[in-house]
Parts: sequence; C-alpha cells; structure tokens
Amino acid sequence: MNDLTRDSDRILAESKALVRDNREGGRHRRAPSIGAGSAKVKREHLMKKVRNVAIALFALWVGMGVLGIIVDGIGFVGIMALVVASVVAIGVLGNYPKMRTPRRADINKGNVQQMVSRTELWLEAQRPALPAPAARIVGDMGVQLDALGLQLEGLDQDHPKAREVRSLVGEQLPEMIDSYRRIPAHLRKEERAGSTPDQQLTDSLDKISGEIDSITRQLAEGSLDDLAIKHRYLDYKFGSGAETSPQLEHKS
Repeated sequence: MNDLTRDSDRILAESKALVRDNREGGRHRRAPSIGAGSAKVKREHLMKKVRNVAIALFALWVGMGVLGIIVDGIGFVGIMALVVASVVAIGVLGNYPKMRTPRRADINKGNVQQMVSRTELWLEAQRPALPAPAARIVGDMGVQLDALGLQLEGLDQDHPKAREVRSLVGEQLPEMIDSYRRIPAHLRKEERAGSTPDQQLTDSLDKISGEIDSITRQLAEGSLDDLAIKHRYLDYKFGSGAETSPQLEHKS
C-alpha cells in the first residue's frame, strides 16, 4: 500500500509538472519570439495542444465514471489506472504534435501576410547560428515584420508592393542566410576581398532591415495622409479654424 501511495504521489507530481510546462509554453526550452506574428503562431499551436489534452482528459474521466456506474465502482486500481492514463495523455498530447519550423521551400507560400509570419518563425530558428551582430538585427527585424504585416492587411496580393515584399522577405532574405550557413564555420571569419562572411551577412541584413522599414513607411503613407486630412477637418470645424469661420462671423 505504501508503494502504491508513493507511486500515486509521484504520478500526480509529474502530471502537475507537465501541465505547468505546457502552460508556460516550454519557455525554458525556446528562445523568446522575435515578433508578435511568430508569437501568435506559437500561441495558436499551444492552444490546440491544450484543447487536445482537455478533450482527452474529459473523455477519460467521463468514461471511467460511466464504467464505475456500470460495475458499481472502479476501486483503487481503477483510480490508479485513470491517473496513469491521464498522465500519459498529458505527456503525449502536451508534447505532440511538435510545432515545425517552416521549411525554406514553404516560406513563400500562401498570402503575403502569412508569408511574413512564417519568415519570423524561420528566422528565429536560424538566429542561434548567426554571428552576434547579425542575430541582433534579426531580433529587431521581428518588430519591423510585425509593422509590415499590419500594413499588408487587406492589400491585394497582386499589388506591386505585395510582390516586392514577397521577393524581399520571402526570397532574398532567406536565400542570403542559407548562403551564409552553407559556408563552413571556420571560414566565416576569414577575410576575403576586404570583408568576412560574418561582416557581409551583417551588412546585408542591415540593408534588408532598412528596406523593410522603407516599404512599411510607403504603405503607411495613405493612412498618414488620411489622418492628416481628418485632423485638419476637425481643427477647422471645432478648433482654431472654427473661430474665424464665416458662419460664426455672421452670427456675431
């Protein structure tokens, strides 16, 4: 009986640890998201796993309850079996399916907004293999890609800017990092033609970062102009412009 009690305590402790680990999203195993887009994809994946665990536990406990009614109780052995089955369900469904890093070939599929989010996830997976200055740029690039994704919302997929983003973010950026990673590690700091592969990668990422910011600003121009027009209208109607309007002068 003491052995069974110890086993029960151990199983319950393991179950709590698994639940806590999944609730925290395995944060001790994964680096923080570089942007809101990739964080959203991770969060949605985690919620699917939590849903699967909840459904499995509900089915197990209800099923065991029905069985207990039929056989007039399941006894201690039945309770232990239920606890073990619950731990197994949490362990398996809490860890599978694993969230896959988008494959290089799949980044540029779907609409351009989805492509931007997939690029964020892909960049996160590449960041540990990059030199520190390049990794910092990639980390900052997540915020830029989030802002770009907002501007792309509702944009026609055939719009010139959408095609430009697809080329820059979905093709040129990953191709450049792939080219760097194909270079043997001991050659990445070796100077050639006045520069090392590490420096070339960092400079190229910096240029792409600037171009992403430029495209985002260009896409936002319409919204900025619209806001300025509304501001001038409200200022004319309710602000200083209203004080000198012909209607007010006539009433005075």
